[in-house]
Amino acid sequence: MDAARRRIHPFTARASLALRVALLTTGAVAAVLAVASATVYITVRAELEDSLDASLIKRADAAVAAGYSPSTMSTADTDLLAVFGIRFISVEGGRIFTRQTQTNVPFDEREIQVSLGEEKTSQRTARIAGVPYRIVAVQAGPGQALVLAQSMESTQRSLERLKVILLLTSAVGILVAGVAGWVVATNGLRPVRRLTAATERVARTAQLEPIEVTGSEHDELARLTSSFNQMMLALDASQQRQRQLVADAGHELRTPLTSLRTNIELLGQATERSDRELSIEQRREIMDDVRAQLGELTTLVGDLVELARDEPLHRAPEPLDLVDVVEQAVERVRPRAGGLVLDVRLEHWDVIGEAHVLERAVTNLLDNAVKWSPEGGTVTVRLRDGVLTVRDEGPGIAAEDLPHVFERFFRSTEARTMPGSGLGLSIVHQAAVRHGGSVRAESPPSGGTVVTFELPAADASPA
Repeated sequence: MDAARRRIHPFTARASLALRVALLTTGAVAAVLAVASATVYITVRAELEDSLDASLIKRADAAVAAGYSPSTMSTADTDLLAVFGIRFISVEGGRIFTRQTQTNVPFDEREIQVSLGEEKTSQRTARIAGVPYRIVAVQAGPGQALVLAQSMESTQRSLERLKVILLLTSAVGILVAGVAGWVVATNGLRPVRRLTAATERVARTAQLEPIEVTGSEHDELARLTSSFNQMMLALDASQQRQRQLVADAGHELRTPLTSLRTNIELLGQATERSDRELSIEQRREIMDDVRAQLGELTTLVGDLVELARDEPLHRAPEPLDLVDVVEQAVERVRPRAGGLVLDVRLEHWDVIGEAHVLERAVTNLLDNAVKWSPEGGTVTVRLRDGVLTVRDEGPGIAAEDLPHVFERFFRSTEARTMPGSGLGLSIVHQAAVRHGGSVRAESPPSGGTVVTFELPAADASPA
């Protein structure tokens, strides 16, 4: 399509936007000036002809009232009138009468109609010996018409001067419009050029630096620049989150990988050197440690993959009963609860979402509550009106840590001595956001931690 457009409009395909705007402005001004000039010319010509016609008719009426006719005038009188560009003739019964020795005025059907009384007056333009004349006729009696013809040379000269003036004025106006259009387009598109340069700089250097915004808030180009700056800020924030995720992931992966390497090196040394042979119990401990580290590494990789799907809900949402999701999560966590009591009371709540995402989020909430609950404690799970509440009887969360518990890789001072990657609650937060809900944590004065996970009803969920 682009190639076809270039073949059809080869110049406009290569012209810059400023040049196209200037050409469009010049073309519009040229069209307006052409219409205005034509209107002025036609109007002035009509006014001059009307003025000349009125003057001739007035003379003819005066001559008729005074009894003048070619039969009462001598040849010298009519020739004298001819010297001043006036032809004085009469039409009687379809015949023309004049005493002028110069070329006579041609008459046509209109003068005949005036002589017969069918028309009061007539006006027309004709050429006599190559000179344009304005011819009028008035009735001079029964069957008679008095015809006056006057040269239009002076009128034509005036119209020619007017035509030259209009052409020059239009040419100057078009030139000024072209220059003004180019200046306005160049200055007006300066923000666009800055935006283009900034885009090229971003593509070349990958540096997301905002550009200066000029103009008022109602200026489209200023709004475009502001929108571009907001886009770059959002892109920069996304890149920062990606870098932070990679850095945090590398930091978290370092611990299990280091432990695995140490254990594997220890096993290798025991195999290669007889003086470092390990007992069966030591080998069992090392293998258990390796399995634990592999499990932690697997969980961490799974959490990272889940967090990498930082996208809105659009995969395959389906109608769900949140009770089913919570019950499946409870059954999955129950074997890990040990001597804890899981107090579960659920009310039906229909949502639109991804079952596996919601189940993993609820499982993380329950795992977190089980991990922090004391031996023999109770984890309370309630679902009512779309609000899932999970409460444990642990030590609670410090006030300074509450704003950060849903951040990636955040682990409180107390949590650093316990297994985990610091991604569980981040996954819960992401699942809530993906489904148009919210999650919050609090530590009530009575002790423990309460996490509230809220989802909209099916008719209000994002599609």
